[in-house]
Amino acid sequence: MAEIITDAEKIEELLTRSVDTIYPSKESLRGLLASGKQISVYVGIDPTACYAHLGHSTNYLVLERLHRLGHKIVVLVGDFTAMIGDPSDKTSERVILTREQVVANMTTFKEQIGKILDFNDTGNPIEFKYNGEWLSTLDFQKLTELASNFTVQQMLERDLFQKRISEGKPLHLQEFFYPLMQGYDSVVLGVDLEVGGTDQTFNMLAGRTLMRRYLDREKWVMTTTLLVNPTTGEKLMSKSLGTGIAINEPPDNMFGKVMALADEAVVQVFIDCTRLSMDEIATKKERLAGGENPKNIKLELAREIVALYHGGKTAEEVLSRWEKTFSEKQMPDVVPEVTAKRGDTLLGVLAANGLAESKTKARHLFEEGAVRNAESGEKITDSTATVSETTTYKIGKKVFVKIVVS
Repeated sequence: MAEIITDAEKIEELLTRSVDTIYPSKESLRGLLASGKQISVYVGIDPTACYAHLGHSTNYLVLERLHRLGHKIVVLVGDFTAMIGDPSDKTSERVILTREQVVANMTTFKEQIGKILDFNDTGNPIEFKYNGEWLSTLDFQKLTELASNFTVQQMLERDLFQKRISEGKPLHLQEFFYPLMQGYDSVVLGVDLEVGGTDQTFNMLAGRTLMRRYLDREKWVMTTTLLVNPTTGEKLMSKSLGTGIAINEPPDNMFGKVMALADEAVVQVFIDCTRLSMDEIATKKERLAGGENPKNIKLELAREIVALYHGGKTAEEVLSRWEKTFSEKQMPDVVPEVTAKRGDTLLGVLAANGLAESKTKARHLFEEGAVRNAESGEKITDSTATVSETTTYKIGKKVFVKIVVS
């Protein structure tokens, strides 16, 4: 068994960095971690898209810290639950995926999150499991038994369900099954701790209920902060909306998209999406508070994130190209590429690919004359303009993107 590290400072960082709430309490989990016992921890992910984004990295960095303390890690792929879809953060019903779509999305997930988690550690191996192994064999009797632990009132208390009902939008019965299935995952795995975003709180607490019911034991739940703009509250990353920065993004694209993030989000992204120490991040926060140009800090963030997924050498090369481009005011040799269909609005393409935080912010870019055809220098002020051929655009003073039209 791996050596269990009980260093108080490391445990404190684990309990506070990127953490929103711990159930039943932070102190009880602190005691468990300080006891020297190896605990089992899992995070679940539904492969509803073929990539993981920086928002997902928050959970995997938490797992990495737990793994380095010697604890047992399980990554659970929701190959079965992905076919239903989690309604937790949705104001409209999920599109149900086919088995073939789910399998296709799963193919690259392990490679992507392996940039953070060490799947080659033989001393304390990380397990990779699939909930289809047990959920696909559940019969109606077992499902009825699981459902008896919850009430319809509990399900309907969820804010997003209430909103859909008030707006007259459909609320399908199978959406109630999702927390039952995720909760049952905890029972089958028999874990001590589950880690997930705040949008997963209801589902993870359902697991606590079922653990007490079937195993007569406690399960801790750690909810992690969602990656949002601290000023507007808007999500920075969303698979459903097609926005965000993918973990498998080419390095130049990744660097450019980080540079396009709002200045006010930089410190939070350092905390949630990098391995930098909290002391180093505090220093950067002080520099910003002291009036330093946010661009300098953002360059350091972009380099740090590219280094995490593509290596330090590549990060330095991308940084060098970036600085050369903007110090000499020339188009870079390598321009990030995104794809679009002929007739798509330029505004929509920018928003969908993380080059603007939202369609509203993208519209402001057009109004301010901050969108140009980089090849002709033409300023584009019509926010309804569509793309018809492959073109490179300059967004603001520092972002270039090539939109490849098919």
